[in-house]
Amino acid sequence: MIDDKKIYICAIDFFIVNNIVENINRIREELPSAVQLIAISKTKPVEDIKTALTAGQRRFGENKALELVAKHEQIPDAEWHFVGHLQTNKVKYIAPFVTMIQTVDSFRLLAEINRQAQKYNRIIKCLLEVHIAQEEEKSGLRGDEIFRLLEMPEIGGLHNIRLCGLMAMATYTDDKSLIRSEFRQLADIHKQVKQRFFANDSAFCELSSGMTDDYRIAVEEGSTMVRIGSGIFGSR
Repeated sequence: MIDDKKIYICAIDFFIVNNIVENINRIREELPSAVQLIAISKTKPVEDIKTALTAGQRRFGENKALELVAKHEQIPDAEWHFVGHLQTNKVKYIAPFVTMIQTVDSFRLLAEINRQAQKYNRIIKCLLEVHIAQEEEKSGLRGDEIFRLLEMPEIGGLHNIRLCGLMAMATYTDDKSLIRSEFRQLADIHKQVKQRFFANDSAFCELSSGMTDDYRIAVEEGSTMVRIGSGIFGSR
């Protein structure tokens, strides 16, 4: 006798798998070849990440250190990006394997990343997070803080980190003109920082901006990395 419940569950699983693959392929078709897709897999099961791997997706983003460690243990070949607020006492857990930490917002954090990377003879790529949104609760360096950080002479002694660009989140709003102006502001800050501190450093080239609801605008305003979660895996 056929178990209708099992058939129903299998049909749902097939639909979810197909959706993840189709979503990745659709987004890739939209993105210019120079723009990297970071699949934000936070809170999603390992099975969903493995499905994304079958579509050729290799870069994933997580926002909790211990969850990232657990997923890395099961999928060690993925390129892992940390995209959440990172406490200095959690850096040690991800330092052995993380490819990029996108949310650096203080010299203290940068120095700790360098210290932990040194233990494993690694160089960890980092992005400086910039606050561009209207929401005060969002993280990031504000105003001239980014310039003051980069002017610190101690920066030159951090040999186990590589600053590769900037990252930011726009205001959560339906106002597309506001979102565009914030991404444009971010691109302008990136240009200033590049010219002032990294003019001869080809590694400083990344601009991580744009998520599921606003990545198209971000790309139009110069984003080189988009961070898409629900647009790939469905809502949490």
